[in-house]
Amino acid sequence: MTDTLAGVPRSDVRSATKAHAVTASADPLPFVTTALYVGTAGNVTVTMGGASVTFVGASGILPIRVSHVTAATAGDIVALA
Repeated sequence: MTDTLAGVPRSDVRSATKAHAVTASADPLPFVTTALYVGTAGNVTVTMGGASVTFVGASGILPIRVSHVTAATAGDIVALA
């Protein structure tokens, strides 16, 4: 998987140009995200920088760079980049 934003300063804010519907799995996403959209609130466990992190009660746009969404009680998740 290619991180298309590797080396881009974090202050460089831009709109997403890619979207991918997410189903929680051990498989990597097709790209490293700039954000996740969570349409139905719940918990989302992701891999960020090689570490597993759980966001409890996540909803809306999470401006996070993740490579995997490994578990979720949340629904309607879309990866954005």
